[in-house]
Amino acid sequence: MKTILGIDPGYGRCGWGVIRAQGSQCRLIDYGCIETHKSEELPQRLAIIHQKLTEIIAKHQPTDIAIEELFFSRNVTTALSVCHARGIIMLCAVHHCGQIFQYKPNQVKVATTGSGTADKTQMQEMVKRILGLDFIPKPDDAADAIAVAITHAACSR
Repeated sequence: MKTILGIDPGYGRCGWGVIRAQGSQCRLIDYGCIETHKSEELPQRLAIIHQKLTEIIAKHQPTDIAIEELFFSRNVTTALSVCHARGIIMLCAVHHCGQIFQYKPNQVKVATTGSGTADKTQMQEMVKRILGLDFIPKPDDAADAIAVAITHAACSR
Protein backbone atom coordinates (compact mmCIF):
# COMPACT_ATOMS: atom_id res chain seq x y z
CA MET A 1 0.00 0.00 0.00
CA LYS A 2 1.28 3.45 -0.93
CA THR A 3 0.44 6.80 0.57
CA ILE A 4 0.87 9.31 -2.24
CA LEU A 5 1.06 13.07 -1.90
CA GLY A 6 0.21 14.80 -5.17
CA ILE A 7 1.12 18.45 -5.66
CA ASP A 8 -0.07 21.07 -8.14
CA PRO A 9 2.71 23.67 -7.73
CA GLY A 10 2.12 27.38 -7.42
CA TYR A 11 3.22 30.28 -5.26
CA GLY A 12 -0.17 31.94 -4.76
CA ARG A 13 -2.03 28.65 -4.50
CA CYS A 14 -0.32 25.29 -4.19
CA GLY A 15 -2.77 22.40 -4.32
CA TRP A 16 -2.10 19.13 -2.53
CA GLY A 17 -3.89 15.83 -2.13
CA VAL A 18 -3.10 12.61 -0.28
CA ILE A 19 -4.42 9.24 -1.42
CA ARG A 20 -3.81 5.64 -0.39
CA ALA A 21 -3.34 3.30 -3.30
CA GLN A 22 -3.35 -0.47 -3.34
CA GLY A 23 -3.42 -2.10 -6.74
CA SER A 24 -6.02 -0.29 -8.81
CA GLN A 25 -7.91 0.98 -5.75
CA CYS A 26 -7.41 4.54 -4.53
CA ARG A 27 -8.88 6.21 -1.45
CA LEU A 28 -8.80 9.92 -0.65
CA ILE A 29 -7.16 10.70 2.71
CA ASP A 30 -6.87 14.50 2.77
CA TYR A 31 -6.48 17.50 0.49
CA GLY A 32 -6.19 21.25 0.50
CA CYS A 33 -4.44 24.29 -0.81
CA ILE A 34 -1.48 26.22 0.56
CA GLU A 35 -2.26 29.87 -0.07
CA THR A 36 0.03 32.87 0.17
CA HIS A 37 -1.00 36.50 0.03
CA LYS A 38 -0.08 38.88 -2.79
CA SER A 39 1.10 41.46 -0.26
CA GLU A 40 3.96 39.18 0.86
CA GLU A 41 7.31 39.24 -0.91
CA LEU A 42 8.27 36.11 -2.86
CA PRO A 43 10.83 34.88 -0.27
CA GLN A 44 8.19 35.00 2.50
CA ARG A 45 5.70 33.22 0.25
CA LEU A 46 8.25 30.49 -0.45
CA ALA A 47 8.93 30.12 3.28
CA ILE A 48 5.19 29.68 3.92
CA ILE A 49 4.99 26.99 1.23
CA HIS A 50 7.98 25.19 2.74
CA GLN A 51 6.58 25.34 6.27
CA LYS A 52 3.06 24.17 5.32
CA LEU A 53 4.32 21.41 3.03
CA THR A 54 6.66 20.17 5.74
CA GLU A 55 3.67 20.00 8.12
CA ILE A 56 1.59 18.08 5.54
CA ILE A 57 4.41 15.59 4.96
CA ALA A 58 4.92 15.12 8.71
CA LYS A 59 1.20 14.53 9.24
CA HIS A 60 0.64 12.05 6.39
CA GLN A 61 4.08 10.42 6.03
CA PRO A 62 3.74 9.80 2.25
CA THR A 63 5.71 6.96 0.73
CA ASP A 64 5.71 8.78 -2.63
CA ILE A 65 5.43 12.42 -3.65
CA ALA A 66 4.34 13.36 -7.17
CA ILE A 67 4.34 16.81 -8.71
CA GLU A 68 2.96 18.20 -11.93
CA GLU A 69 5.49 19.64 -14.35
CA LEU A 70 4.95 23.23 -15.42
CA PHE A 71 3.45 24.47 -18.65
CA PHE A 72 3.50 28.18 -19.45
CA SER A 73 2.90 29.73 -22.80
CA ARG A 74 3.10 33.48 -22.18
CA ASN A 75 3.72 35.06 -18.79
CA VAL A 76 7.44 34.68 -18.09
CA THR A 77 7.29 36.59 -14.78
CA THR A 78 4.65 34.24 -13.39
CA ALA A 79 6.56 31.25 -14.73
CA LEU A 80 9.72 32.29 -12.88
CA SER A 81 7.88 32.72 -9.57
CA VAL A 82 6.14 29.36 -9.93
CA CYS A 83 9.52 27.80 -10.78
CA HIS A 84 10.89 29.15 -7.50
CA ALA A 85 7.95 27.59 -5.64
CA ARG A 86 8.39 24.34 -7.53
CA GLY A 87 12.06 24.27 -6.51
CA ILE A 88 11.13 24.68 -2.83
CA ILE A 89 8.50 21.94 -3.20
CA MET A 90 10.98 19.58 -4.87
CA LEU A 91 13.65 20.22 -2.23
CA CYS A 92 11.16 19.64 0.57
CA ALA A 93 9.91 16.42 -1.06
CA VAL A 94 13.37 15.00 -1.68
CA HIS A 95 14.49 15.95 1.82
CA HIS A 96 11.57 14.09 3.41
CA CYS A 97 10.94 11.25 0.94
CA GLY A 98 14.26 10.76 -0.85
CA GLN A 99 12.77 11.23 -4.30
CA ILE A 100 10.03 12.91 -6.29
CA PHE A 101 8.01 11.77 -9.28
CA GLN A 102 7.12 14.27 -12.02
CA TYR A 103 4.27 14.15 -14.53
CA LYS A 104 3.46 16.35 -17.49
CA PRO A 105 -0.05 17.87 -17.60
CA ASN A 106 -0.85 15.66 -20.61
CA GLN A 107 0.14 12.53 -18.66
CA VAL A 108 -2.21 13.54 -15.84
CA LYS A 109 -5.08 14.04 -18.30
CA VAL A 110 -4.52 10.65 -19.94
CA ALA A 111 -4.18 8.81 -16.61
CA THR A 112 -7.36 10.30 -15.15
CA THR A 113 -9.63 10.63 -18.19
CA GLY A 114 -8.08 8.49 -20.92
CA SER A 115 -7.74 11.56 -23.15
CA GLY A 116 -4.88 14.01 -23.45
CA THR A 117 -7.34 16.69 -24.57
CA ALA A 118 -9.63 16.52 -21.52
CA ASP A 119 -10.59 19.81 -19.93
CA LYS A 120 -10.49 20.70 -16.24
CA THR A 121 -14.18 19.80 -15.70
CA GLN A 122 -13.71 16.33 -17.19
CA MET A 123 -10.63 15.73 -15.03
CA GLN A 124 -12.42 16.82 -11.86
CA GLU A 125 -15.39 14.58 -12.63
CA MET A 126 -13.06 11.61 -13.12
CA VAL A 127 -11.25 12.34 -9.84
CA LYS A 128 -14.67 12.17 -8.17
CA ARG A 129 -15.51 8.88 -9.91
CA ILE A 130 -12.13 7.19 -9.42
CA LEU A 131 -12.23 7.92 -5.69
CA GLY A 132 -15.95 7.13 -5.31
CA LEU A 133 -16.74 10.58 -3.92
CA ASP A 134 -20.10 12.35 -3.77
CA PHE A 135 -18.41 15.67 -4.52
CA ILE A 136 -15.65 17.22 -6.58
CA PRO A 137 -12.81 18.32 -4.28
CA LYS A 138 -12.38 22.09 -4.11
CA PRO A 139 -10.54 24.28 -4.77
CA ASP A 140 -9.52 23.34 -8.30
CA ASP A 141 -5.83 23.34 -7.32
CA ALA A 142 -6.51 20.58 -4.79
CA ALA A 143 -8.47 18.52 -7.34
CA ASP A 144 -5.56 18.92 -9.77
CA ALA A 145 -3.12 17.72 -7.10
CA ILE A 146 -5.31 14.69 -6.38
CA ALA A 147 -5.25 13.93 -10.11
CA VAL A 148 -1.44 14.00 -9.98
CA ALA A 149 -1.50 11.50 -7.09
CA ILE A 150 -3.91 9.26 -9.04
CA THR A 151 -1.59 9.48 -12.05
CA HIS A 152 1.33 8.32 -9.93
CA ALA A 153 -0.73 5.47 -8.52
CA ALA A 154 -1.59 4.34 -12.06
CA CYS A 155 1.96 4.72 -13.37
CA SER A 156 3.67 3.00 -10.44
CA ARG A 157 1.60 -0.19 -10.33
